[in-house]
Amino acid sequence: MNKEATILTLHPQGKKGVNILLRRYELTAKALLDTLNQYGPLSPMDLYEKAAEQLASLLDGKPLWYAVTVKLDLEARGILKTVREKGRAKIHAVTQE
Repeated sequence: MNKEATILTLHPQGKKGVNILLRRYELTAKALLDTLNQYGPLSPMDLYEKAAEQLASLLDGKPLWYAVTVKLDLEARGILKTVREKGRAKIHAVTQE
């Protein structure tokens, strides 16, 4: 039996993560980062919706759920950050320098 690799996601507030298939995690992380690279900082909902559009044909399941779950994991890992700008949240990719 060939079991697919999974990843236990992290949460920026230390809450319990979820196990998802690694291939779905990687597709979703790429979609989120590509979206931010294309559009720059976005509100959480704009980021989720744009990434979910890219993922709709690639994932079985709910692309929006994957976008939210993986975004939280990427925040916990220091790859994304949420910044309040004029009272509104914007998601930024953290640049590696």
